[in-house]
Amino acid sequence: MQKETNDIDISIIIPCYNEEQNIPLLFEECQKTFDKQNINIEYIFINDGSKDHTFDAIKNIVLKNNNVIGLNFSKNFGKESAIYAGLNKSLGKYIAIMDADLQQHPKYVLKMFNYIIDNPEYDIITCYQAIRKEGKVISFFKKLFYKLINKISEIEFYENASDFRLFSRQVANSLLELKEYYRFSKGFFSWIGYNNYYMPYEVEERKFGKSSWSFISLIKYALDGIIGFSISPLKISTYIGFIAFVISIIYMIIVLIQKIFIGIDVDGYATIVCLILMFGSLQMIFIGIIGEYLGRVYIETKKRPIYIIKEEVKR
Repeated sequence: MQKETNDIDISIIIPCYNEEQNIPLLFEECQKTFDKQNINIEYIFINDGSKDHTFDAIKNIVLKNNNVIGLNFSKNFGKESAIYAGLNKSLGKYIAIMDADLQQHPKYVLKMFNYIIDNPEYDIITCYQAIRKEGKVISFFKKLFYKLINKISEIEFYENASDFRLFSRQVANSLLELKEYYRFSKGFFSWIGYNNYYMPYEVEERKFGKSSWSFISLIKYALDGIIGFSISPLKISTYIGFIAFVISIIYMIIVLIQKIFIGIDVDGYATIVCLILMFGSLQMIFIGIIGEYLGRVYIETKKRPIYIIKEEVKR
């Protein structure tokens, strides 16, 4: 899907989930940042099935501003779907993605915009956390994820890179060509290529509410990335299956030699039970891995929409 730009310089896509109190403050910070700049801004707020009055807060902003669009999903489709919806609606020469929780200050959007204008050889500016403020456990598992996925994936993932980015219309059009139901933006940005500049930024404290990202949701997100951009788990299961087969043949030969030629009684009950449990567990794990890939293929063949917009508001 190729989109032409108009006189809008930056379209800022802001996915929202239970951010009722943060949205007015975020928009106020955006106005303080951009009002004195000669930059034409378009704001696209996407309410991703929030359980509070997030969309009411968005509508209040839309009623007072001509450059704001509010999209209300029919249910929670996830941040990745919200980003895709924002890309579909955006008209700017450049597009920025930022969170609604005020941890990503709009001053960095301005900084990214100025950098890409001064350095036209870059197509994407990606912010990364130079200093992570999360717990040691979360930080350890994130580092482990990047090490693992960079070993098994054909594309490179930059460690600590966030979805806080600014990029050209050409990049946005390329992203719109990727119509997969299971979406992993970090992987998409790496897969499409283009010249990427990584810019450090400092995460600020969340003003209201709490993050919807739990440890379990982060693990699920990591698995989405691994399954979406690598078939190595399938290859690994094949390799382990082959190794297990060779070991079982060797063990069988040893048992036969002991029984026939040496005449040693083989007490195999405990050994057999352990082997059955071990290989049975491995089989279930491998079937589960295959099932994950097959399940995604099954969902993709249904061609279900990535999101459903219940209501759209603008002046």
